[in-house]
Amino acid sequence: MKIHLTSVFVDDQAKAERFYTEILGFVKKHDVPLGETDRWLTVVSREEPGGTELLLEPSGHPAVKPYRDALVQDGIPLAQFAVDDVRAEYDRLRGLGVHFTQEPLEMGPVTTAVFDDTCGNLIQIATISE
Repeated sequence: MKIHLTSVFVDDQAKAERFYTEILGFVKKHDVPLGETDRWLTVVSREEPGGTELLLEPSGHPAVKPYRDALVQDGIPLAQFAVDDVRAEYDRLRGLGVHFTQEPLEMGPVTTAVFDDTCGNLIQIATISE
């Protein structure tokens, strides 16, 4: 068994597409219209185009807003992405205007940082030193 697809709920799919591709550097994999306003919109890592897909899912379900609001209020990231160097990625993203809620923090062999994805979520980046 392996993870094929996971999702993040987003307030605006067009805004999320721009942020996740132009700022974070993911590549659009699927973009299929669903109804009048929604899309099946997935992105993948540029380094692993055949790897796990991230669905930028519309946040229209009534349970989504209170769930995400509670996570953001408590500072809990909805998802985590691996990076080679958290400090370098932190500097790169800050240079692009990304707002971080947690600067790089070392916790033993793990270094993390948390940012706002502009679409309603906190996202954590992490590097594990071997």
